[in-house]
Amino acid sequence: MTEEELEEKSVEQASKLAPTTVYEIIRRDGEEELERSNTSLFWSGISAGLMISFSVLGEAIFRTYLSDTPSRYLIENLGYSLGFVAVITGRMQLFTENTITTVLPLLQRPCWAIAQRTLVLWGLVLMANVIGAFLVATFYAYSGAIGADLLASFHALSEHATGMPAGEGFVRAIPAGVIVAAIVWMLPQAGPLGLFIVVLFTWLIAAGDFTHIVAGSVEMAFLVVQGDLGFGQAVFGFFLPVLAGNVLGGTVIFAMLAWGQVKVEVKSRRDHAPLFHLDLR
Repeated sequence: MTEEELEEKSVEQASKLAPTTVYEIIRRDGEEELERSNTSLFWSGISAGLMISFSVLGEAIFRTYLSDTPSRYLIENLGYSLGFVAVITGRMQLFTENTITTVLPLLQRPCWAIAQRTLVLWGLVLMANVIGAFLVATFYAYSGAIGADLLASFHALSEHATGMPAGEGFVRAIPAGVIVAAIVWMLPQAGPLGLFIVVLFTWLIAAGDFTHIVAGSVEMAFLVVQGDLGFGQAVFGFFLPVLAGNVLGGTVIFAMLAWGQVKVEVKSRRDHAPLFHLDLR
């Protein structure tokens, strides 16, 4: 290989990915998720619900053992990134990620078969995430695995997350949905900085006091299993408003904007082959 060819190869490798390339990478990820079996999706969603609890636990640890200084708030919210790092790098099924990856195939080829499969995947993954959240919250509450001081911090964080009015929880969930979708969009070209991006932007969710449906479900479940949060308040005061806000931020706002910047190029070169192995008739 000549020096000129080596230089050209280096330039190509250093060039940032075009928006259409990023879109295509994420769209193909979405297709792969839509093709997975329901059993695989369910157990992966359970795992994500369990592992996302490290976000709340990490925050609780920092809050318990850091001195009460003005900077403690910013430092303790680094703990919130732990669960997301585990879930995202472990490729587990997290509902708020699915709301962008699996919607891109539908935006490119709108049809009932893809829409139906997308809705089934969303419902299955969300249910599995919540089941995992309840399982791990029950373990933390009653197993004695974490000490009294840490348990008190966990409880305080949970009360704060679920205690805001429904309208406020909805509004605060919108930026969280956008941020998670942005992480999904940035990771294909992040390279070695991928871990830093996950940590930084999930820290931003906590530091901004935004609400996330899956991490928040751990906090909700922690209070519910101890009888400190009623079913009606949990579902209608927290869960549904935050769910709606995350979907609005991640799917309606971010995914539609992402699609808007590439749809002309994508449609101009799109062939008519099925996106994946569903009966599209």
